[in-house]
Amino acid sequence: MEAPIQSNGKLALDKDAPWVEKYRPRTLDDVAAHKEIVDTIKRLVKENRLPHVLFYGPPGTGKTSTILAVARQLYGNAVSNMVLELNASDDRGINIVRQQVVDFASTRTIFSKQFKLVVLDECDAMTKDAQFALRRVIEKYTRNTRFCLICNYVSKIIPALQSRCTRFRFPPLPGDYVRERLQYVIELEGVKLGPGGMDALITLGAGDMRRTLNILQATHMASGEVSEQTAYLCTGSPLPTDIEAIAQALFNEDFVDVFERIGAMQIAKGLALVDIVQQLLPWVFRIGMPAKVRIALVEALGDVEHRLAFGTSERLQLGSLVAAFATARGELIDAAQ
Repeated sequence: MEAPIQSNGKLALDKDAPWVEKYRPRTLDDVAAHKEIVDTIKRLVKENRLPHVLFYGPPGTGKTSTILAVARQLYGNAVSNMVLELNASDDRGINIVRQQVVDFASTRTIFSKQFKLVVLDECDAMTKDAQFALRRVIEKYTRNTRFCLICNYVSKIIPALQSRCTRFRFPPLPGDYVRERLQYVIELEGVKLGPGGMDALITLGAGDMRRTLNILQATHMASGEVSEQTAYLCTGSPLPTDIEAIAQALFNEDFVDVFERIGAMQIAKGLALVDIVQQLLPWVFRIGMPAKVRIALVEALGDVEHRLAFGTSERLQLGSLVAAFATARGELIDAAQ
């Protein structure tokens, strides 16, 4: 259900609503991060030449918000009648395509000559059979229906569907845009910003606006002040100072000492080894070393992360991590000599 409109034209959302929804872009003008994409879509909508589109890219980059803003611009208050939106929470098998999508696409509204819009969110979760069935449906009902496919991984969409759509890639949001949007939310919500808080939010969000706003709201509610310390503590991510200490120890201390030190730090601060591995990667590229040593170290980090993803013992993988750095340190000493 659409939120009520205030007299000033802005959406009147519940003050207790999650900030992700409260500050979701409502018009194409609000989606300022991807100017080239938005300008192209604006021109297509204005000329009534909107094709079938495929939006793909990482989560939290504005794909769904963009197409919903297009729908509001096209249909106004008739959005509920003119748009069919399905996402991963719905059944994504072939029956949905044959029944719900076909029933919606094959009918025309009596009082409107506009085309209808079918939005299939997270369509990379659709089965191959459903995608092949959708291919024929898109062709058959092009006259009165447009399709918007949204996914994170375009490689999971069959080529036949990709060729029928105009593709737009939504890359991770640039830091400048995220900073500007965060400042807007912080001012409206009266958030107290501490030292390093803004940079910590941008780093932890990694270009995902949804994730960044969730971290901001969670930290604000948990601590009252959003600083580097509280933001990292709220997300359970290792602080940059902790990663620096771990990296220095891995390159300089004895195997057993490093193993025990990192294990104790994990227990004391509740750190997951996978987070430590991911944060160590920038350090590997920051420190000067021969290409051969760096390649072996990055490969070892990737292997540790891969094994952790399959639920292997963290303590065992910690030993593997320390061993990889010990090997790299030995090769660095040999190269220096």
